[in-house]
Amino acid sequence: MSWTWRYEDRNGAPVHGPAHVEFGNKSDAESWLGEEWRNLLEQGVFQVTLLEGDRVEYGPMALAPDESVNGT
Repeated sequence: MSWTWRYEDRNGAPVHGPAHVEFGNKSDAESWLGEEWRNLLEQGVFQVTLLEGDRVEYGPMALAPDESVNGT
């Protein structure tokens, strides 16, 4: 099963544009996000959700360090 990030705007709607990358494991997906989150923010991605296939592993998670998804 592959791991992917679902890109979302502030309201949770899908963001199309950034290339989706598939990963063979969770660790690789998380490492990639650690390197790419600033680029994703610049492309209009506010939050991400990690998926293993169709199953949600966790998220949504805000990319901006000073913001939260739920406004808290």
